[in-house]
Amino acid sequence: MDMKQINEHCYYFSSSVNIGYVHEGDQGLIIDAGIDQSAIRKVVRQLEDHHLPITHLFITHAHADHYGGASYLRKKYGVKIIAPEMESAILNYPILEPIYMFSGNEPIEELRNKFLEGPPIDVDEVVKEGRFLEDNFDLELIATPGHSYYQLCVATHGVLFAADTYFGKKEIEKHKIPYITCATKTIESLNKLLDYSFNGAVPGHGEYEENYKETVRYNIEYHRKLLHMIYEIVQASSTNISHEELVREMCVKRKVKADQLSMFLLFRTAVTSYLTYWIYRGDIVHSIQQFRWVFHIKEEG
Repeated sequence: MDMKQINEHCYYFSSSVNIGYVHEGDQGLIIDAGIDQSAIRKVVRQLEDHHLPITHLFITHAHADHYGGASYLRKKYGVKIIAPEMESAILNYPILEPIYMFSGNEPIEELRNKFLEGPPIDVDEVVKEGRFLEDNFDLELIATPGHSYYQLCVATHGVLFAADTYFGKKEIEKHKIPYITCATKTIESLNKLLDYSFNGAVPGHGEYEENYKETVRYNIEYHRKLLHMIYEIVQASSTNISHEELVREMCVKRKVKADQLSMFLLFRTAVTSYLTYWIYRGDIVHSIQQFRWVFHIKEEG
């Protein structure tokens, strides 16, 4: 967990899940809190060593690897916690993530882990897209849904803390099938970032880059590649292909490892997100046949 200074006000802690920090006078805003107490303690130790204040926490989205250490920050430092609308509901009731991953069923114990369910948090202020002026902070909040339901990026002092709107090139290749909830919104959010100009950007996973737009474009092309793979799998099927078969085919093609239920459910959600992109467009047709959800390419004419 290496502390890296970007400019006079902005820092980030480079790790498998990046954590941001903004210093304004006697106040300090941490952006996301890592997966657990151990991760965030590495951050606060370095902030204390540099005599930097810890007063606020902004959570970009309600995935456990980004908020798992938040309850520790609250107990230890009494930070004010700020989070996006809708995401805040999951932060208050973290069991919602394993519930929706498990198709709405009561999640089995295997899914009640720190990767899907962090400690609950009472959010002090629920926010949405727009300018956020409070205490010493002047932030621009940018809504980028797609990876999560109402993820917010944070921009200040020329730096964009982009959360999981995009991934570093190595990181997205490592994931093979990156987790998203909606392919359409994911690509729209990536294109939205291209309309802004910042001095540099920190992704949730990957390194700070001044030429971040190249990486954003790389993410767009990566998602489009997976979209076409989904289309080709359905097109190549001699009969209607079922949802289960489609998920399997995609995972085999991408050579992912999914030997645990939680990993399989993450891939299933992502594959379904790419699939529904084509359903929204009307290019893939779906139906229920013999108690199976099945798909085929829409016939011409």
